[in-house]
Amino acid sequence: MLGSPDLWQPAGVYLDTASFGLPPKPAWDALQAALADWRVGRTSWEGWCDATERSRELFGRLVGVGPERVATGSAVSPFVGLIAASLPQGTRVLAPDVEFSSLLWPWVVRGCEVRTAPLATLAEAVDGRTDVVAVSAVQSATGEVADLGAIESAAKAHGSLLIVDGTHGCGWLPLAAGRYDALVCAAYKWLLSPRGTAFMVLGDALAERVLPLAANWYAAGGATGSYYGLTEPLPLATTAARFDLSPAWFSWVGTAPALEVLLDVGVEAIHPHNVELANRFRAGLGLAPANSAVVTASVEGAEARLARAGIRAASRAGSLRAAFHLYTSESDVDAALDALTG
Repeated sequence: MLGSPDLWQPAGVYLDTASFGLPPKPAWDALQAALADWRVGRTSWEGWCDATERSRELFGRLVGVGPERVATGSAVSPFVGLIAASLPQGTRVLAPDVEFSSLLWPWVVRGCEVRTAPLATLAEAVDGRTDVVAVSAVQSATGEVADLGAIESAAKAHGSLLIVDGTHGCGWLPLAAGRYDALVCAAYKWLLSPRGTAFMVLGDALAERVLPLAANWYAAGGATGSYYGLTEPLPLATTAARFDLSPAWFSWVGTAPALEVLLDVGVEAIHPHNVELANRFRAGLGLAPANSAVVTASVEGAEARLARAGIRAASRAGSLRAAFHLYTSESDVDAALDALTG
């Protein structure tokens, strides 16, 4: 386990962060306090918005940009849909052949021409017909880590936009949002937050093209935004906050403390911890080492065998999927291997 053991209280061995992360104690406590206040009407709502603004700043620090570059929302697909809706119909999109639907389907609905290629050869598949490359930093189904450096170079060489989904990477994989035309990320997995919070960072050129189609009161000044009536011009923020969705208060209350814990520990420490545990697990299954915090393997009855031992993992695309994060230890890995191979 990395960081204080008092931060988490897993009921047994938890190897399913790729489905949802476990909240650290400060996040859980902040959420319970807000819920208690809500239950009895002890406070007004404006203070809960402070957590949204704090999360904006913390996520920016995590991916290397200022808070003025960060938009806040609820999930990845609304942000991808916003980008897709702001580009012409018929835009030609290239994506991996195992890509998650939230990064794919908005393009299809928009009427874009979507083609796929294996992730390992995605950079080579970028050509003069490619307007957009949409790729997850880490694949949900397989845990495969994209060669973003090669993909970025290929996209730049052909004048293609690069849209990166960091949902399975942000929190353990070093990612620099400023290198991409867009980085989107849901926070309920590796960022250890309640479901219902997400982020988007746009490069300057793409930000000028994207329309704030979900314009709302919060995008016009946060908690003190514009509530009523028609004003010309609309008083939307001039920063990335103009793309904000109205915040789900309690999810953000739990997100800010979770991000603080991650930043305190540091991705530079989390990354080797997670990958080393994953490779310990891979070695126990007779697999070659890799560069991911996620391991997928074909083991008959794996999920049920683990469950009987009090170990939670998942099945995706017909394979066992085990994910390793701060609250996982070497003894957890060994317990899972004993359940699978003993």
